[in-house]
Amino acid sequence: MDELLTKYMLNETTPVENETISRWLEQSEDNRRYFNHFKLIWDTARNLKTESKLDPETSWAEFKQLAANVKPGATVRSISQPKRWLRVAAVWLAIFGCAALIYTLNKPGKPNILTLQSNNAVKKITLPDSSVVTLNKTSQLVYPDRFAGNTREINLKGEAFFDVAHDKSKPFMIHVNSVTVRVVGTSFNIKSAGDSTEVIVETGIVQVIQQEVEVRLKPREKVMVKSGRFKKGSTQDDLYSYYRTQKFVANNTPLWRLVEVLNEVYHANIVIDNKKLGNRVITTTFKADSLDNILKVIKDTFGVEIIRKPHLIIIK
Repeated sequence: MDELLTKYMLNETTPVENETISRWLEQSEDNRRYFNHFKLIWDTARNLKTESKLDPETSWAEFKQLAANVKPGATVRSISQPKRWLRVAAVWLAIFGCAALIYTLNKPGKPNILTLQSNNAVKKITLPDSSVVTLNKTSQLVYPDRFAGNTREINLKGEAFFDVAHDKSKPFMIHVNSVTVRVVGTSFNIKSAGDSTEVIVETGIVQVIQQEVEVRLKPREKVMVKSGRFKKGSTQDDLYSYYRTQKFVANNTPLWRLVEVLNEVYHANIVIDNKKLGNRVITTTFKADSLDNILKVIKDTFGVEIIRKPHLIIIK
């Protein structure tokens, strides 16, 4: 690769070779770092040409000619300018040696592992690959300060929404409970509670894997994984995104579903007096602030009574 990079610096590469270098740069951060170090050495050599009185382009051509003319077992004859040949060879061997040394000294070790705890606040973070994660309250994200190798892997406890940067060569993988969620570039929500894990997809294709079982999800599809069982379905509302949007969006949503979410968010114990009332639908948008204000809208919309008891709210 060094010789190909040198040709690139000399503008001698063909379109096919340029494409080879582009693909090599896209493969990993280490390759891009090596390229930057190589270019730094090259530029330094060019800056030194006035002192050394050796033109980099000419000396490289001479160095290649020298290397090509020396064959195994051949007798090396003296040439008209032995000192110049030695200087050319010495300069380029020094350049390659410095490049290798700088790369070795700067080659990154193992990534540092970081932990983000959201505690009592929703937090948003941009990962090293530019993926954006919105972490719900009382959740935890464990991730590296850079993604090394062929995958981008993190660990989640709780709930988070992911907007993953596209990188087909480096799949993004989230480990939650005993489930692995694998994507290339997409957006989706993951919620874990106890031994259950729910995945809801907004855009793209998501693979949900547990042991040898795999389920593929498309937009507006979801899956619940619990005790080794997969329950796949479709999502009919956007209530799951309340912590990201700070709104409860009900669009022809059954009252029982809205109450289910309110109980979870506000740690409340709201019950509906009868099944028929629970199946009535509502279309509106609530701000995710006061539970009392939301209950007042429900009361006015359905003409119901809100009965408050210790640790219990009844919609009747």
